Order: sequence, then structure tokens, then C-alpha cells
Amino acid sequence: MVKAEDVKVREHVSEVPAFRLDNEQLAFRFTATLSDRSGQPVERLPDAGRLDDWLAANRLGLGGERAVGSDLVLARRLREAIHRAGSDVAAGSPARRADVTLINMLARESQSFPVLTEDGMRWQTEAGSQVQASLGLIARDAILALGGEQRDRVKACENSDCGGLYVDTSQARNRRWCSMNTCGNRAKKAKFRHGRTSAGN
Repeated sequence: MVKAEDVKVREHVSEVPAFRLDNEQLAFRFTATLSDRSGQPVERLPDAGRLDDWLAANRLGLGGERAVGSDLVLARRLREAIHRAGSDVAAGSPARRADVTLINMLARESQSFPVLTEDGMRWQTEAGSQVQASLGLIARDAILALGGEQRDRVKACENSDCGGLYVDTSQARNRRWCSMNTCGNRAKKAKFRHGRTSAGN
């Protein structure tokens, strides 16, 4: 998990909404590049350059290749496939075949592997496209989240405007928000305002 909740890699794109990086699950962190899905959606990947920024912020850059328009289209397709599949799993339904096919294809074609370095590890790929290989790592993470041991802990945020996904790792399995710092705080503030309004009446 990236420690900073919001990161802007390039100063000259300050007008673009900051990334939300507070989700422990990489694949669901990626789906948060489109947030407030049921309210007023916020697109955090408006262009290929911001896709590069997101990959760098999550240490998924596999080389010097820069994303192009077709990579952005594919990234958004993957993002929405993961979100639909995750929402289906959270609702106790099977994921749709087309979404499963895309996720599996990108994971398979990534041809990426970890390499031990003097100060940690990094990813390398033998795929022809480094950007698509990075997307494949996100797809791989989605497979582990949606098909692994924690599948029954996948939930959708209870904020009606959000639609964000997360893995509920709480012992009591009673977590309600994708992030306490965002949706949790919104709910607390709304409850406080409602309480003050009720008291005023």
C-alpha cells in the first residue's frame, strides 16, 4: 500500500484530481481512478500521461516506455472490468464472462516477474509492451483478490455515491467504507449535520 493518500506526480497537472492511493488492494486502488461513480464521477485518468503517473506512483513502471492513447483505452477497459467483477463478487454473484476474459488475458500476456535487487525488488517483463505488462500486473492482483482466499471479504463501499471496492480485513468483518479518511469521514460529517438539524427542530 502506498502510504500517501493522494499523490500528484507531475506539478503541471495540478488541475487534475489527485490520485486516491489509500486502498490496500492494488486492483481496487486502480478502480478508484474513477471515483464517486454513483454521484458525480471524477475521472483521474484523463490522458495517457496520467496513466504513466499512476503506474509510477504505484511502482509499476517496467521501463522507459510511455503510455499512448490505445494504452489509456485498454487501461480504462481493465478498470471497468475489475470494478464490475468486484461488484458482482461483493453482491454474491458470478463475475461476467467478458470481464473475466479480459482480466485473465492481460494477466497472462503480462509476462512479468519480480527481480531481487540490492535494496529490494522490482518488476521486469518480457512482453512487447511495458505499459500493457504493467496493466497485466494489476489484472493479476485482481485475480488474487476476486478468486483467492479473501474473495468472500470483497465489499462495496456503503457510501451510496462511491461504489468503491475493498477487502474487509477486520476481524469482525464489519468495515463499511472503502476508506475511513474519505467516505467514512463524509458519513460522520453527514451524521453530525443531520444531528444538528434535528436538534434545531
